[in-house]
Amino acid sequence: MAIRRRERLEVIYDFLSIVQENQGSIKKTPLLRKTNLSSQSFLEYFDELIAKGFIREQEDNKRNKFITLTDKGYRYISKFKQLAGFINEFGL
Repeated sequence: MAIRRRERLEVIYDFLSIVQENQGSIKKTPLLRKTNLSSQSFLEYFDELIAKGFIREQEDNKRNKFITLTDKGYRYISKFKQLAGFINEFGL
């Protein structure tokens, strides 16, 4: 059995889901580890998701930086789950 590569939309879903699973806030390094992406791929997705408004980088009062989901990021997760359910339901 061949190892299946994650498609782009699935990688974005995984990326956003990891943030959500950590109460909607995670530091960049643990996020990098959990996404299972190369550093270069991670930064490309990270920059795109910031630019498109799915995630944002925030600082706490101790100047620690955290990645958080935006409403748009939460909506993406919801829509992706609906789409995955549709695909599974029809065996596509």
